[in-house]
Amino acid sequence: MATDFARLFADSGMRQVLFAVLSVISSNPGISQSRVGTALGIKRTNMVALVNQLVDLGLLSRQPARSDRRAFSLTLTREGETIFEDAVISIREHESRLLAQLDAHERQQLITLLSKIQPLNPNEADGNPPPALSPKPGRLP
Repeated sequence: MATDFARLFADSGMRQVLFAVLSVISSNPGISQSRVGTALGIKRTNMVALVNQLVDLGLLSRQPARSDRRAFSLTLTREGETIFEDAVISIREHESRLLAQLDAHERQQLITLLSKIQPLNPNEADGNPPPALSPKPGRLP
């Protein structure tokens, strides 16, 4: 799957981790850099580098948070929104091609089986679940 993703976005330079960061920020405008890292299980130093890269590409805006000037508030720029929305469309089309051979029952069975796999999120290694999501998909509390 990772190879398919890389092939799908070879020309854009998009990587799974960058898409994940954009996805969390898109669903949670103004979220702090540290909360994005926590949600994705990314270490602070790695998160700084990823955010710097996305800011340099013009996809993210990073401002001091109103509630804590030591933290940064992240939002997608217009270019970031466009790139993210285009990536989502490409991924949906790609998933449709991947799943084309499965009927509805097989697709549901695949989802059920995948949901049984323990995530490899380092934040869960201590037995604690990941940060809870609010009822709106993708939004963090």
